[in-house]
Amino acid sequence: NGAQFTHGMIHNMEYTGVPLRTLLNETGIKPEGKWIYVEGADASSNGRSIPLEKALDDVLVAFFANGEALRKEHGYPVRLVVPGWEGNLWVKWLRRIEVTDMPTESREETSKYTDLMPDGRARKWTWEMDAKSVITSPSPQAPVRHGPGPMVITGLAWSGRGAITGVDVSLDGGQNWREARLAAPGEQKALTRFYLDHVWDGSEMLLQARARDETGYVQPTKDQLREIRGRNSVYHNNGIQTWWVKANGEAENVEVS
Repeated sequence: NGAQFTHGMIHNMEYTGVPLRTLLNETGIKPEGKWIYVEGADASSNGRSIPLEKALDDVLVAFFANGEALRKEHGYPVRLVVPGWEGNLWVKWLRRIEVTDMPTESREETSKYTDLMPDGRARKWTWEMDAKSVITSPSPQAPVRHGPGPMVITGLAWSGRGAITGVDVSLDGGQNWREARLAAPGEQKALTRFYLDHVWDGSEMLLQARARDETGYVQPTKDQLREIRGRNSVYHNNGIQTWWVKANGEAENVEVS
């Protein structure tokens, strides 16, 4: 019901490591090599397939985060960093890197991390993270305690497609929008903080945020997302999310399509 549950599975760190392309080039890749399969040493043996083009681009085999050795829960001793792509590909406790001529079709890319479309077909290989934004205050963990008066609505936005160029905020469930200010120009595939100054009169609010990135992509409503991906897009839900801020300042997650 709170921010950590609705959109808490994100992070923003400065990683240090070795480009995966360096390891692959030193090892040598046969002409038929088209994919990389990576696997972690966790109990689930999480494994994913990555196109060779991406592996040779910006993928990192990381052993430091924010200037210190990876913590155990973050994948010590080494993990994969795949900028802009979904978190399940960022394999932790990395133990296996294999070059293959086709995707491995592991459990994580067949029964999971696919979207069942309205026509019954399954949508696969959708790695890139679409633009999304979340309001972190007010939220269930950060209610409005001071009562009516000036306040700052703030949150985070990001996109796997590139930099965030703008964020709009609605106080009435998407009927009207106001442009928020960005703390700094959006960085490529990184979190961008946004702010909106508001004088609260104490009435209920339905807070929403809507991000857009440098490609022109605009974060969709949940109805717009369902039209494209059906109702089973659990792992790829970047639809606009709503906080119901009550007259007492408490906030709750609600569904507004």
